[in-house]
Amino acid sequence: MQFSICLTIVFLLQLASGVLGFIFSDQARAQVSEILTNAIVHYRDDLDLQNLIDFGQKEFKCCGGISYRDWSQNMYFNCTTENPSKEACSVPYSCCLPIAEETVINTMCGHRMQSLDYLQAGTHIHTNGCIDKLVNWIHSNLFLLGGIALGLAIPQLVGILLSQVLINQIKDPTSPW
Repeated sequence: MQFSICLTIVFLLQLASGVLGFIFSDQARAQVSEILTNAIVHYRDDLDLQNLIDFGQKEFKCCGGISYRDWSQNMYFNCTTENPSKEACSVPYSCCLPIAEETVINTMCGHRMQSLDYLQAGTHIHTNGCIDKLVNWIHSNLFLLGGIALGLAIPQLVGILLSQVLINQIKDPTSPW
C-alpha cells in the first residue's frame, strides 16, 4: 500500500510541477535568467560549468543570457579599465560565428568584442542571448516535450495501477480455481 501511495505522490508532484511551469512561465524565465547570469559569473571557476555553457552557446548559436554584453559580469571578461585580464572586454570562443574551412578552433576569436557595437560584433560573434533562443526552442519543440511527458506518465500510471492490483490480490488470497 505504501509503495502505491509513494508512486502516486511522485506522479502528482511531477504533474504539478509541469502545470506550474506552464502557469508561471514568466517567473520560470526570470529564474532561468538568474541561473544563467550566475553561471556566467562563475564561468572560469568550474570546468564542467564552462563546458556546459560553451556547449549551449554553440548549440543554440547564442552568446550570454540576454546579449553578448552579459559577459561583462564575469571578472575575466568584464570591460573596465581596472581589469588586467587578457580577456577583458572579450567573450568566450563559443560565441564566435563558425568558419567553415577552419580546422583549428580560434579560442581568441571573441577578443575585445564587447567594445564593439552590436552590428560590428555581429559580423564575428552571435550577439543574441541564449534565453530567447532557449524559449524559442521550447516553443518549437512543445509537442515533442509533451509526448515525452506523456510517455513518462503512462508507465507511471500503469505502475500505480498494477501495484494496486497486487495489493488487492495479496489481501484476498482466495484461489480462482
